[in-house]
Amino acid sequence: MSSYDVIVIGAGPGGYVCAIRCAQLGLKTAVVEGRETLGGTCLNVGCIPSKALLHASHQLHEAEHNFAKMGLKGKSPSVDWKQMQAYKEEVIEGNTKGIEFLFKKNKIDWLKGWGSIPSAGKVKVGDEVHDTKNIIIASGSEPSALPGVEVDEKVVVTSTGALSLGKIPKKMVVIGAGVIGLELGSVYSRLGAEVTVIEFLKEITPGMDPEVQKTFQRILKKQGLNFVMGAAVQKTEASKTKAKVTYKLLKDDSEHVIEADTVLVATGRKPYSDGLGLDALGVEMTPRGQIKVGSDWQTNVPGIYAIGDVTEGPMLAHKAEDEGMAAAEQVAGKHGHVNYGVIPGVIYTWPEVANVGETEATLKEQGRAYKVGKFMFMGNGRAKANFASDGFVKILADKETDRILGAHIIGPAAGDLIHEVCVAMEFGASAEDLALTCHAHPTYSEAVREAALACGDGPIHS
Repeated sequence: MSSYDVIVIGAGPGGYVCAIRCAQLGLKTAVVEGRETLGGTCLNVGCIPSKALLHASHQLHEAEHNFAKMGLKGKSPSVDWKQMQAYKEEVIEGNTKGIEFLFKKNKIDWLKGWGSIPSAGKVKVGDEVHDTKNIIIASGSEPSALPGVEVDEKVVVTSTGALSLGKIPKKMVVIGAGVIGLELGSVYSRLGAEVTVIEFLKEITPGMDPEVQKTFQRILKKQGLNFVMGAAVQKTEASKTKAKVTYKLLKDDSEHVIEADTVLVATGRKPYSDGLGLDALGVEMTPRGQIKVGSDWQTNVPGIYAIGDVTEGPMLAHKAEDEGMAAAEQVAGKHGHVNYGVIPGVIYTWPEVANVGETEATLKEQGRAYKVGKFMFMGNGRAKANFASDGFVKILADKETDRILGAHIIGPAAGDLIHEVCVAMEFGASAEDLALTCHAHPTYSEAVREAALACGDGPIHS
């Protein structure tokens, strides 16, 4: 039996980052992980493999639609699905092995197996019980279930199964028009599948800027994705190779059936804390099954902390990482901090979609006076040269002080461009501060500056 300063349960982005920070702060640290590889959902069956497939399928799209326009003539590449899967696995392995290296470098013990907490200060893995001064739960989340929909990970799949299908389907139905559904739907659409997205709400990507939602859906439709909005899925019926999806349209209660080779259930995720023994410990939970924590990420049981998807807030890897570092600081007797007002969100389709801070809807709810600066990528020289002129940058600033309150980008490299605004917001910058900052030409980032100029006297190239 070993004794530690900290045992982290879960080796996803929140857990492994937390463990590394704990070790850097001089704490004797171990991580409990039952998977064969480190990195959690994100590195194994989430963010990383999906980005590999998005990248590969985007290259195919470019070859099919834009190469000839640039004078790159030749036969369009064919898809070797087995090789694409091998490439995805290489990417996963490179990343997960990298975490193993970082554990060794920082002298972090990997306790292999699934953990439980018999009592505060003790973590059980297999038959062994380890003593620890602090426990940090970073057990993540799992796909949400849908009544009437039975997942077999072959024909009716979650995001996990969708990453490793035996073959590219001819027809795919995606249930849910959120981030996961649109990213993976986009992958298979580019690879030749006929993709239909069924969404309960009237708009895609719930909670996003309405203008972005409309523009994004229009672009995805142009790319070949079909949408059935305002529809409640009743059930799925699967055979060995096909599935039928029955849904009702909310506007008239009419029932419809659609057939597909693959059905992807992408209706969100839920916190995962099964088997930890939290009930017996008396750890307080929220009504939604999340672990309740204070401003120091500590639960109501002293010495037990929780971070990431298993707690309240957006289920994002980078939110978990920030909380992991902050919780490590707290445990080490320092002051951890996360600015929840400046956590960006990104959808990695083409074009990318990114947002941070307030939306027009939230500002209207608050009754806060604001101004909008907007610039279309159509006016950006680099975007036009790269066949990437769809979309825009929108910056929201306080009407009186000009302080940046939020930003919404749909366009090329939106996931990278958003961070310029994040840094500006972290420093309490005004739109004018951003507008007066010299931006290299020609870059996509000039569109951000132009949107900031639009909060004042107006953009130059519009």
